[in-house]
Amino acid sequence: MQQHAMQQPILWIHGEALGPANPALQAHPGRPAVFVFDEALIREQAISLKRLGFLYESLLELPVSIRQGDVAEQVLAFSREHGADGVITSAAVDPRFERIRTAIARELPVAVLEPEPFAQLETPADLQRFSRYWRQAEPLVWQGY
Repeated sequence: MQQHAMQQPILWIHGEALGPANPALQAHPGRPAVFVFDEALIREQAISLKRLGFLYESLLELPVSIRQGDVAEQVLAFSREHGADGVITSAAVDPRFERIRTAIARELPVAVLEPEPFAQLETPADLQRFSRYWRQAEPLVWQGY
């Protein structure tokens, strides 16, 4: 995505880039950041309690505000509270990401930064289960150690 000349952006952190290497956090240290637990996914029980615990523990290590609700609505509310002129986030493969980004972009420009890949896979990753992905990625991660 093309980056708008934002002077006062907020950072939208999502579940596909939880960690200090998040490109938005790296590119804009000190900017207000928000993570939103998606109320619809929680209500549908599409996220296990184990996964919720992992997400929460990971978030505690990051400089983010944590909210729950409709993701686009909460990101926009956070943006208004901070007088933001745009939103910066990192790319994601989850198809919901594009719908949420589009909803946010109706009100504010959204810049999407590409993260450094964890591993350079030769074939497209199977993202249905972490274990399938890890079978492809693990040999590459440990290569050279």
